[in-house]
Amino acid sequence: MDDKVLHSLKFDANGLIPAVVIDADSGALLMLAYMNRESLEITINEGYTCFWSRSRKELWRKGETSGNRQKVVSITADCDFDALEVRVHKLGPACHTGSESCFFNELLPRTEPETFSVDGLYELLLERRASRPEGSYTSYLFEKGLDKILKKVGEESTEVIIAGHARDKRETVYELADLAYHALVLMAELDITPDELRAELASRHIIDHKVKQEKMT
Repeated sequence: MDDKVLHSLKFDANGLIPAVVIDADSGALLMLAYMNRESLEITINEGYTCFWSRSRKELWRKGETSGNRQKVVSITADCDFDALEVRVHKLGPACHTGSESCFFNELLPRTEPETFSVDGLYELLLERRASRPEGSYTSYLFEKGLDKILKKVGEESTEVIIAGHARDKRETVYELADLAYHALVLMAELDITPDELRAELASRHIIDHKVKQEKMT
């Protein structure tokens, strides 16, 4: 963090500053917590969020006991230097209740359709796996089990290859969507989260970047 920004931060009378935690991948609001100067320095130095627990009056490294840590991507102060936006890659649910976000108690219902997201679809698939509503194709896949899900992934992969080979863009997009859906069902069946997939892709991106840098030197 820029030292000028760090020294400009305004902590309240209790030595705290609010930190709004955002999912760097989906843009979703995860939680609101507080940092003092020490927890902020720990966060910067260790690369994972550390807060000050107002109830316990002690430092709180997020995920220290649950394993649901948050890897810091960026920290930004607001215009008045009295609040922080912390963007993270979450390694598990943000809320102690097990919810992906601490913000789930709806006060005013949405007046617009919710924007589609892979994470939202994955959460719906998990709900279908748990509740198995009748008439749901997703429920049917989970009822039939892993072999059926793998068979569908294979079939959809073949459909993508056929459409792609024909250079039919519209059909390829359609088949890719089918494949993506069934791949997400497989992930839900095996308890593989989108965050784990993103972390794997990110690690490959870092490796590729290092290789490019080495070739340039």
